[in-house]
Amino acid sequence: MDDVLFRIGEIAAFYNVSVKAMRIYEKAGVLTPVKIDEATGYRYYSADQVKRLDALIELRALGFTLAEIKGLLERGPDRDAYMEAMAHKKAMWQDRISVARDRIENIDGIIKRMSASDPPVKLHALTDDERAHLLSRLVNLDYIHGTNVLSEALWL
Repeated sequence: MDDVLFRIGEIAAFYNVSVKAMRIYEKAGVLTPVKIDEATGYRYYSADQVKRLDALIELRALGFTLAEIKGLLERGPDRDAYMEAMAHKKAMWQDRISVARDRIENIDGIIKRMSASDPPVKLHALTDDERAHLLSRLVNLDYIHGTNVLSEALWL
């Protein structure tokens, strides 16, 4: 072979990915070595495969799965396929942003309600009458009737 070949560790270190990740990419069929030395088991990659790894890393950073990346890379330089995939991934991220904004609004609502509410009541610090009053308010009983019924129940 006249081409320069790179060992797995060399390109893994250059791209700051682990050798384990490189092997995962190989198992997924996304990045297979051009040569495997039968004696040592070393995997070698060509310059074209290094370019493929560069694309793989960029697509992973954008949130593409290995299956999606494999599909894109197998199509070759199909501009329309890439544009469609990018538009789909952008829409997915916009949906996630929308969901996150909704959650933030819900959290803000809870914080606002909690800030406006009275501090929590420590039941053990209340008198029996105060507990009876609080319980009657909680169950929406008539104040006088509820207080009497609950007071009687507390003294049983």
